[in-house]
Amino acid sequence: RHRDDGEAVLFEGAQGVMLDLAWGTYPFVTSSSCLPGFAAASCGIGPRLLGPVIGVMKAYATRVGGGPFPTELDDEAGRYLAGFGKFEGMDAAGIAAEIIEELEALDFYYHLEPYTHRYPHCWRCGTALLFRVVDEWYISMGPVYDQPRETLTTEQVDTSLRYQIMEIVDQIEWFPGFGYDREIDWLYTMGDWMISKKRYWGLALPIWECTACDAYQVIGGREELGQKASRGFDQLDGRSPHRPWVDEVVLPCTECGADARRIKDVGNPWLDAGIVPFSTLHYRTDRDYWEKWFPADWVSESFPGQFRNWFYSMLAMATVLRREWPFKSLFGYATLYGEDGRPMHKSWGNAIEFNEAAERMGVDVMRWMYMSSRPEDNILFGYHTADEARRELLVLWNTLAFFTTYARLGDWAPSRAVIGEQSADASRSLLDRWILSRAADMAATAGACMDVYDTRGATRAISEFVDDLSQWWLRRSRRRFSRGDDATDREAAFGTMHLALMAVARTIAPLLPFLAEEFHQVLVASTAEDAPESVHLTAWPTPELAPLRDEALEAAMADLRRAVELGRTLRSQAGIKVRQPLGTLWLAMPADWPTDETADELLAQLAEELNVGSVISLGGEGDATADELVHVSLKANFRSLGRRFGKGTQPVAAAISAADPVALTGTLRASGSATVEVDGAPVQISADDVVITETPREGWAVATDAGETLALDLTLTPELVAR
Repeated sequence: RHRDDGEAVLFEGAQGVMLDLAWGTYPFVTSSSCLPGFAAASCGIGPRLLGPVIGVMKAYATRVGGGPFPTELDDEAGRYLAGFGKFEGMDAAGIAAEIIEELEALDFYYHLEPYTHRYPHCWRCGTALLFRVVDEWYISMGPVYDQPRETLTTEQVDTSLRYQIMEIVDQIEWFPGFGYDREIDWLYTMGDWMISKKRYWGLALPIWECTACDAYQVIGGREELGQKASRGFDQLDGRSPHRPWVDEVVLPCTECGADARRIKDVGNPWLDAGIVPFSTLHYRTDRDYWEKWFPADWVSESFPGQFRNWFYSMLAMATVLRREWPFKSLFGYATLYGEDGRPMHKSWGNAIEFNEAAERMGVDVMRWMYMSSRPEDNILFGYHTADEARRELLVLWNTLAFFTTYARLGDWAPSRAVIGEQSADASRSLLDRWILSRAADMAATAGACMDVYDTRGATRAISEFVDDLSQWWLRRSRRRFSRGDDATDREAAFGTMHLALMAVARTIAPLLPFLAEEFHQVLVASTAEDAPESVHLTAWPTPELAPLRDEALEAAMADLRRAVELGRTLRSQAGIKVRQPLGTLWLAMPADWPTDETADELLAQLAEELNVGSVISLGGEGDATADELVHVSLKANFRSLGRRFGKGTQPVAAAISAADPVALTGTLRASGSATVEVDGAPVQISADDVVITETPREGWAVATDAGETLALDLTLTPELVAR
């Protein structure tokens, strides 16, 4: 309702008031939010004007509230159009004072108070933006049905583009998995797809609109445009169909015969991005070539926003053109922020230019940072976080430095430089067989992870191996590299470490290409004339390392290292350092612990690591028993039993107290449950139903973990102290 008398009238209503100004009637909301359903923390409390140019939600509210929907600003300059009285032609961004004066003159002014309000600004220059009401072009997405997808008929799906795209989304592998849910959610909630932009440069939308009757026609290609053009098509000779040349092409209107000209709008950039699987593969000109490469095996992009932009636009294009998937798998990842947790901006001083970062921290360090992170987590990028990644890689680099230093001092060179020439060799020491088995496991695990785009899993497998190599194998083998009497063992140590480092080089090659190449040049290319020129010309090492795998040995060594940690903990708690010898260690290991000579070798390493004179096994035939080390007592956990047995708790508690504490404890630890007899009937209890107390014998320290029990005799005899 437009008024011509210049008067302003205030109409009170159920939801607020209507302000009737000279240029139209607009709703004011007097509640504490913008509108029910549109509340936001930054909206504030008090009257709020709702108009079509104040924002999307308020434009919607204006339409719902019955307000007018005029175009108030011109297309480009942000100035008021004719019909707005003294504001006509004025810059909308700079007339706040004039509007206040007008409100005062109309007797609507009450109070002026500055307050913080959320408002959009240009992300580049910080200029405040203006909302304008404009006409745009859309692609209809079709209806959303109020029923489960699996119940839709073929006809329903065929009449709704969003459901057709969902069928394509179902066929794609999404990494991380929640990407699938986000894309489906977007397809359910999105409106029609706006495909136009008020710009000059960009994809020229092939829509011609009649200058007389507003009828429009959509052109399907250059050939069709040439056939229908009445004039101006020659402007495209030798040129791409972009502005300004395409705007010179005139078509006759299909309805009235008048001139039809191309609309001024250009396409949304995501139209260009979405057609990439077709345009870059010559879909229109060389269909055989396109079929060779379509669909893509893998696409990747940062997922914030892309579920409704690039990912969506490719899916929409492929669905409309082919009803096929444009890619088989999608890898999404979160956002890169500065170390301060804020988005990177030059104006904030937290932006780091790539070349600077590459020079200062190294590109492989950057790659390790990225690939060892969870893709769904934001990365705080900076030099301090890079230092953490560098420290991890320095362990590997220092391991190589140790090897090359001792190899040079010992004049050692490999006789074989190809992993495939190595094989399982029973003559190798147990420690060497173990580290080579771990190398085989590392390559297999990292390869399997990368097959499903799990670089974090691959980096974890590599890190664990590097830790095993440097912190256990190398520490246990360091003396073997010195010149000594056992030349054969020294040769075996060099050969084993050389083989392990070659395995690392080939495994890290896809992740750390430059570091891997340095390893290859030092370990292989410089020592063998017929070696591959680059590590990136070698095959994945899993098949060649597979014969070296010994899973039983790996499990036994893991048990041994756990026992070492238990022993170190006991020494630390007792205040006795490892360099002080102790007399005896008792050990009970899991049921799958080796019983052959492998066990003897492992126990010898345990004795050396913990600096004890002898290791006595527990649990085997003729061995000492656990109850010789600790006094075990049991009592019922009445809270747990009460929840399960109620009034029958007391008989079960009595049965627990009467049971053999050592036997019941062993059963509970082995299987997590046990059976006790109550009034002649078996009753099953769990480990939660029992409180187990173990008190070490006097002079002993005992620890248990993961089925292992270790006891140290802490008695320090004069002989032990003197050693």
